[in-house]
Order: sequence, then structure tokens, then C-alpha cells
Amino acid sequence: MSEDKRIHVLMVSMSLQGHINPMFKFAKHLLSKGVHVTIATTEDGRDGMLKNTKPSNLTKSTNINNSHNSNNDSGIDLVFFSDGLDLDFDRSDTESLVNTIRENGPKNLSTLITDLTKVHNYSCVIVNPFVPWAIDVVVEHGIPCALLWIQACAAYSIYYRYLKNINPFPNMDDLDEKVHLPGLPPFEVRDSPSFILPSTPYHFRTVIRELFQAMDKVSWVIGTSCYEIEEEIVNSMASLTPIYPVGPLVSPFLLGEKERSDVSVDMWIPEDSCIEWLETMPDSSVIYVSFGSLLSLSQKQVGNIAMALKNSNKAFLWVIKPCKGESNNVAELPVEFLEETKVRGLVVKWCPQEKVLMHPSVACFVTHCGWNSTLETLVTGVPVIAWPFWSDQATNAMLMEKVFRNGVRVKYGEDGIVETEEIERCIKDVTEGPRAEELKKRAMKMKELARKTLQEDGTSNKNINKFITELIVGNPARA
Repeated sequence: MSEDKRIHVLMVSMSLQGHINPMFKFAKHLLSKGVHVTIATTEDGRDGMLKNTKPSNLTKSTNINNSHNSNNDSGIDLVFFSDGLDLDFDRSDTESLVNTIRENGPKNLSTLITDLTKVHNYSCVIVNPFVPWAIDVVVEHGIPCALLWIQACAAYSIYYRYLKNINPFPNMDDLDEKVHLPGLPPFEVRDSPSFILPSTPYHFRTVIRELFQAMDKVSWVIGTSCYEIEEEIVNSMASLTPIYPVGPLVSPFLLGEKERSDVSVDMWIPEDSCIEWLETMPDSSVIYVSFGSLLSLSQKQVGNIAMALKNSNKAFLWVIKPCKGESNNVAELPVEFLEETKVRGLVVKWCPQEKVLMHPSVACFVTHCGWNSTLETLVTGVPVIAWPFWSDQATNAMLMEKVFRNGVRVKYGEDGIVETEEIERCIKDVTEGPRAEELKKRAMKMKELARKTLQEDGTSNKNINKFITELIVGNPARA
């Protein structure tokens, strides 16, 4: 497609790792089909993202010059707008972040779009769910808007049905109450996305409420999941507001494609030495433990995990990330634990997770159930120990336990801590108990389904092609 006839798409997201990476993944699919993509994100993520992308020189408001060009040219233009906070502000203060970007983001994004549209006509702006105010900005500029839903289709269904009052829900203060919704097995209130629970901070509940209030202005809802693994859920939404899965949005080499340069953001530098260490371990022998880029564990919880790993007598790779702004509160590992497990254990600050999950020595993944990690688990066929904390993670854990059936789930104690014995139980169940072989077979089944969907005749590839066709003819799916 010639440059002057190319379709131009703008994507908008905050720069949080779990938010921006799905945008990059979808952008690469669009690029491969001749679509020009620009990603607009907040300035606090500038340094990390310029390692893997080429900055745009389309607009002076980005304050980027060509000296930032990366040797790893992704083909994506990257531009920035201010979230209203100083760059050195601690964005773990989520209330200040959410409130400030809601106040300042619309004006700053609008200015950026005005500058960008002097150079290109955009057929669509694709927004992240957690910048709902961006939808009104896009509509005011007269550009069709799409939503890239970066969680499971199940979470989308639950949010939509609850916030639009489509289905009756029980008392949401009672976490033990059962919820019955089309396309989903019965689940407890505690398995709902936490942003609709009364106990969740107001600013989080506000973000998701404002998103679904604005949904009537969205022309496409695009999901990072895939139809084959959430078939009943996707079908159940068809008559309400369809979601078109285009995933799993993961790195190409996880899908069996030839390894090539990919686009992603890492908040910390991965320690590649862990891959060399995995090479020394037997197949299906290592317990991989990682709780994502945001969560930090208490000292007691770290101690319980350490004891369980020690008692398991199994090899393990444990990621304990550094805590930004919390240097005095980082949980410490018992000295005797490190000494007693040094032959069979490795503790690192961060690792290249996709490469780890692809490694044959990994037997199971102890995960916080973030959706990106869940997708990576599905496409690599690794059984899981689901350990959810907040947001959509409990819903993902429910899916892994009841729908995908590729793992077991930890049970919290009354004090909100998972006890050592419970961790040991889950490790045994997944690696050597009576259910271990069944869980491995289900994990491999999910891998097979997830990998097929992006092939030429796969449902996700067809949905991507359909989206691009509708951009060309100007006929949105929900028009």
C-alpha cells in the first residue's frame, strides 16, 4: 500500500507496562497488514519506550528529535502527552494519578491530536480502557473511536452486565454470594473484577463506571483474548455489544513463529542469566514464581513462600522485583533459605518472562493472574498456580480454574495471607498430585487452541482483517 493511501491509526494509553504492551502487540499486527500506527502515551514512560520504538517527528508538541531513533526500528511512531504530574512524581499514588490525568489529560491529548491531524487523516483512534476520558476527546475531533479491551472477554461481560444493569447481581458486599451470568459458570462475588466491588477505592470504581458510560460512543470493541478459549462468553455478548477478539496478543515467538525483534516495555532490566540457569535444569522440574510489575508482597507472605519452596524440595526460579519508592519496605529473604536452596533455586529481580515460560524446564507458573501473564501461560502450555490480588485477577483465576482448567488456585487465610501449607498443597497438586497429568493435558489443549487463532484462517486473524476493511470503507461494526 503506497504511503499516501495507507490507513492511519492512533492508539492512546497510559505508559503502565501491562497497559502499553498490548497496544504494541496489536500495533504490530496492524503494521504487518499495511496500516500506519502512532501510539500516544504519557511522558513518564518516554525513556523506557524509546529503547524499542522510533519517535515521531510529526509534531513539535512531543519534544522528540531524531537523535532518539532506535536501532531496533519497530515501524511505530511514538508521541507523548503530559498526565499533569511531574516526571519524578511517585505514580504508585494511584488516586493522584487517576484524578490528575482525568483533569489534565483531555486538554493535553486534544492538543496532540490537533497537531497530528495536520499531517495525517486518522481513520480511527484506539483507546485503552483506563483512559475513558479519551473517548470524548476523540469524538470531539470527529474521529471514529475503538476500545482495545486489555482484559479477558469474561471481565468485559461482567463489567458490562453489572454497570449497564443488564442482569441481576447479588449483594456485592457478600463475597461468598453466587453470581449467575450467561456464558460463564457460576462464580462467587469475590471472583468479580474488583473495580465493581464496594470495598474498592472510589477512584478505581469511577474510572470503570465512566468507561461504560461512554461505551455508546465507541464504534469497535476489540479484545486481546481469542474466541476459541472464551467462545461461550464472546457469543453471550453478541446481542448486547459485540467484542471482537484479535489475540492472543503475545510476542510472535510464543506462537511458534521465527524469533524476531519485538516491541515491548520492561520496567526493569531482565536478568538473562536465569535462562542459562534453566538450561542446567531437567525438563518440567522448575517452579516459576512471579507476581508481575506492580505488586509487592509483605514480609510474612514472602516468608511463607520461601518456606513452601524450601519444603517442596523442587527447583525454583523466583522473581522478587525492586520496589520503586519503597526501599525501606522491601521484603527480605531469610538467610538460611538462600543458603539451603542455593543448589536448586535462583532468585532474581526481573526476568524475560516469555523466554522463561517457553523453556522446557519450567513445570508450573505461580502467577498473580494478570491478563498478559495469563495469555502467555495459555500459549506456552504451562500449568498454573493462580494467586490473584486485585482488578481482573480474581476473574482470570476463576477462568483458569473453571473454564480453561489449566491450574489450581490458592486459598487465602482470614488475615489475607496464603499460608505455607496451602502453597505446598498447590505445588504438589500441579506437579505430582493425582490431578497433575490432567492439568498438563488441559494446558497443552489451551496452547493448541490459542496458537491456531492467529493463523490465516483463524478467528483472530479474520477479526483483524474485518476491522481493517471497516476502516477502509468507513463502516464501523456498531454504526
